Amino acid sequence: MKILLSMVALALTLSAADDLKKPLVIAEQGSFFVGGETKAVPAPPPTPGRGPGAPGDITVNQMYVQYQIPVNANPHVPVVMVHGCCLSSKTWETTPDGRMGWNEYFVRKNRPTYLADQVSRARSGFDGSKISAVKAGTLPPSELPNLLTASHQTAWSVFRFGPTFGKAFPDEQFPVEAVDELYKQMIPDLNALLPNPNPTWTNMAALAVKLKGAILIGHSESGFFPEQAAMIDPSGVKGIISIEMPCVTNLTSAQLSTLAKIPTLVMFGDHLDGVQGGFNNWPTSFASCNTFVKQVNDAGGDAQMMSLPAMGIKGNSHMLMQDKNNLQLADLILGWIDGHVESKKGVRANAKK
Repeated sequence: MKILLSMVALALTLSAADDLKKPLVIAEQGSFFVGGETKAVPAPPPTPGRGPGAPGDITVNQMYVQYQIPVNANPHVPVVMVHGCCLSSKTWETTPDGRMGWNEYFVRKNRPTYLADQVSRARSGFDGSKISAVKAGTLPPSELPNLLTASHQTAWSVFRFGPTFGKAFPDEQFPVEAVDELYKQMIPDLNALLPNPNPTWTNMAALAVKLKGAILIGHSESGFFPEQAAMIDPSGVKGIISIEMPCVTNLTSAQLSTLAKIPTLVMFGDHLDGVQGGFNNWPTSFASCNTFVKQVNDAGGDAQMMSLPAMGIKGNSHMLMQDKNNLQLADLILGWIDGHVESKKGVRANAKK
């Protein structure tokens, strides 16, 4: 019997691998913006050869979204993926060493998949008028926002590739031989320009409504964004997946009551206390999220902490979606979605733009 079961498991594994080699068939793909506000700006200073400018209106804080809808999308809930600090939605695409990313894999698993660039990053907008005002002399240089960029050394430490820069953990799952390709993905973070609340939170909530229900996935800097979005407007948020971040625990009873109505998954990788220097607050972040999960469950919710080492899955970095076992981790998430979100809803119409 054990031999028969092993043969069946092997056949299923080979069949799944063959499925990933088949042509990717989608019903629809495209892009659009969510949110944004109109702001009046003064005339820019005169430019040599062009004369004085004129005052006008600009659009700021709009969020760019690209999407793919597979042919067999119904009745699955759309999945929205939001990246972390100093990165863009490239995070979820092809891995640094050229393997399939979560974006394509989720689509192949028949999930309508939406990738969003945080406001102030990549193709999304931001309000740059303060920078222009400093250059024009109408604001002092002290008003310039901090431009956050992460060095290679910081990334190695924060993303937990190894105990010291250039030295990987023996069981490291991130493809460190391709780390230079990750460094190319890292771009300036202009979040210091954003108002409070962060427009990305509001735009994520609005996107979930636009899609007539969605599962929001956040990672790192955006890890708690799905919860923030749900506390602004929970009506479209059908599930929350928060990956590797500090959790907010000083929530009101009303906020916990809101979050308790939404199935929530929190996921952490390995070596949380194994990095020397740099950012070494991962144990604190992990502890805060365990507290958050307990708070949601105590409020009657459905929250789960998925600690990969506790499950026997070793060596995962902060960049779970790019690690060598990224598709295995994606299957864990898809299984949670099926058991905690999909199983609690009726058949729904396919999401429209």
